[in-house]
Amino acid sequence: MKVNWKEYDSNDFFDELITESQEPRAPSKKLVNYLSSLEVDELEKRRLMAEATIQEMGVSFTVYTEEGNIDRAWPFDIIPRTISAADWKIAEAGLKQRLTALNLFINDLYHDQNVIKDGIIPEHIIKDSKNFRPECVGISPPFGVWAHICGTDLVRAGEGQFYVLEDNLRVPSGVSYMLENRAITKRVLPELFENDTILPIDDYTSKLFDMLAALSPRNIEVPEIVVLTPGIFNSAYFEHAFLAQQMGAELVEGSDLFVGDDDCVYMKTIAGPERVDVIYRRIDDLFIDPEAFDPNSVLGVPGLMRAWQKGNVALANAPGAGVADDKVVYAYVPEIIKYYLNEEPILANVETFLCDDPEQREYVLDNLDKLVIKPANESGGYGMLVGPHSTKKDQALFADLIKSNPRNYIAQPTLKLSTSPTLISKGVIEPRHLDLRPFILQSKDTYVTTGGLTRVAMKKGSLVVNSSQGGGSKDTWIVDLEAE
Repeated sequence: MKVNWKEYDSNDFFDELITESQEPRAPSKKLVNYLSSLEVDELEKRRLMAEATIQEMGVSFTVYTEEGNIDRAWPFDIIPRTISAADWKIAEAGLKQRLTALNLFINDLYHDQNVIKDGIIPEHIIKDSKNFRPECVGISPPFGVWAHICGTDLVRAGEGQFYVLEDNLRVPSGVSYMLENRAITKRVLPELFENDTILPIDDYTSKLFDMLAALSPRNIEVPEIVVLTPGIFNSAYFEHAFLAQQMGAELVEGSDLFVGDDDCVYMKTIAGPERVDVIYRRIDDLFIDPEAFDPNSVLGVPGLMRAWQKGNVALANAPGAGVADDKVVYAYVPEIIKYYLNEEPILANVETFLCDDPEQREYVLDNLDKLVIKPANESGGYGMLVGPHSTKKDQALFADLIKSNPRNYIAQPTLKLSTSPTLISKGVIEPRHLDLRPFILQSKDTYVTTGGLTRVAMKKGSLVVNSSQGGGSKDTWIVDLEAE
């Protein structure tokens, strides 16, 4: 018995692989035809092979619960998501444009604040931002770049148009899972990689190393780069260790580093102190330096901000970059692009209502059952209200939250997120909603990953894709139809 694709129904959502007439789309034709040739037992065998590979490779993530931290195997679907190279070329250009403008915006905020003076964004939005750091005023990092690694979440809706859902500019995670998804898929479906139509992604860690090396304050051939982790109990520790190993960089905790009398950062080694040039930090701003921020932090390095301010060490991402990682600021990004680049945005924002505005707030409060409500600075799918899936009690709670702190909330319409075929159980393939997190690197040059991390809402009808909320993932194929 084989999978019957004629029974597959995406329920009026744009499906990434299958058209409304149950035919494969151009980028997915080879994939769907191949899957159609497999017996259900063979498909199940491949699924079990993927699970065994995940266990063997130790691909995991941590979920924080009231009972404690739970380490879970990475939830993975073996049916890849396909996007044409032509469509991706447009998305890539839009992502480069967006991050270029966001870095100009951050740099302006810590210097002249012309964007406020010229009325593009209200002053109180920045003044009330949880992530604006007065300690960063007047600092000029190399190349004027603050957000060196950005994970921008994209969704497809309507007839497959890309929309930007949010920008993650503080310590974005997930890129290691993008790379591992490809490694797992190559084991499970090796036959489909025998030609060059699926564009490769394995240059990411070398691009990351080159981007970080370009930030070095010392003009030396091989700068000392370290990955600063909060430690093994962090939910993204697997990724910290993975990226350090792939780059040939040291994985360190705050206690492994110290700032010397010369205001340079050193790493403790058995051969004595060794100067550090670049720190790829995976710790939030407020914990990186107990002298400058939270005095109770044991994760950071005393004096680190002082060393960075004097230009003796590079930090990626730079402290203060999170001022643009704010869902209220997100609403202004199209205007920010026009202001700094004098260009129309290539990628559209999702329509956004600012609860800070009395008229927009009144609309939001009247339509809580239809909208998605998001707090300005939460991540991981926490603190949200998905209106159509909420109760009256939930809506009343969010109405009170919005009224008590309107600056902290935005609302967006419930999008008809695209779907993709997902192997739910033996022989059962159903549509599930998904998003995409490409990663953009910027220092001397700008680089965008070929595709990104596709996250899947594994629960039927759910729009929440975050792993911490029960979501899964799948490989993302950018298919070069011209090569085919």
